[in-house]
Amino acid sequence: MTFTSPDVSTGVFDLKCEAASVNTGSGMKDGKLKSDDFFDAKDNPYITFHSSKIVQTGPNTFEIDGDFTIRGVTKPEKLVLTVSGIGTGQGEVKGIMAFDRKQYGMNSGIPFIKIADRVEVDVRLFGKRVSGPQLNLKK
Repeated sequence: MTFTSPDVSTGVFDLKCEAASVNTGSGMKDGKLKSDDFFDAKDNPYITFHSSKIVQTGPNTFEIDGDFTIRGVTKPEKLVLTVSGIGTGQGEVKGIMAFDRKQYGMNSGIPFIKIADRVEVDVRLFGKRVSGPQLNLKK
């Protein structure tokens, strides 16, 4: 997450994770999720989110509109974040984003396991301000 000024709206949030890093604790499930039926990790090694707009919605909450890419398919999605440690220069960022897996071409199932069409992505990051002035946040 980077900002070009103390104004929150100038922020850019980029998230990039390796599709093959999925770890459910089940080798069978992990293999299926990494396959071309789901993440297609071999041909599309990264799952990404790139913000297009950041809006502060409360003292420590934010809505981030952006482009979510999985399996090489990009669609607009919204990430809702809660930030702790505001004013300290470091803190935890927690968020959630929900999407319809079928809109990204993940139409298959896993034998004997029910998979909902609506998938929730939990984001948990720890951040530390490395330079620049503190952000101007709403109280």
